[in-house]
Amino acid sequence: MSRPERIESKSTGVLSALGSKYSAEILCAAGTPKSAQALSEDIEIPIATCYRRIEELVDAGLLTCEGRQLSEEGRRTNIYRRTVDELEVDFSDERPQFSQKRRTEAKNRLQDQLED
Repeated sequence: MSRPERIESKSTGVLSALGSKYSAEILCAAGTPKSAQALSEDIEIPIATCYRRIEELVDAGLLTCEGRQLSEEGRRTNIYRRTVDELEVDFSDERPQFSQKRRTEAKNRLQDQLED
């Protein structure tokens, strides 16, 4: 099992991203690679809101663009997956401190195989 990694410098961005409505739902749904359209449909939120939350989560380092694939309509679309499985916030110091359990490539590959 991997050790949690400390996040020191991104505390404001992480808290801001997590504080936005639907962000936690997007992270939960993005355990496997999904397009913004698929995330929007899964969570039942407007696509414009989904794109805004995705941008915030990517900027905070909690979500990553894994590449592009063709949509059902034949358009190239970005595919996103969360970068963490667990995030802990410690408020006992002057500033919030974060510990995170990052997703490994091995876990991503295994989960991708299970989904096929």
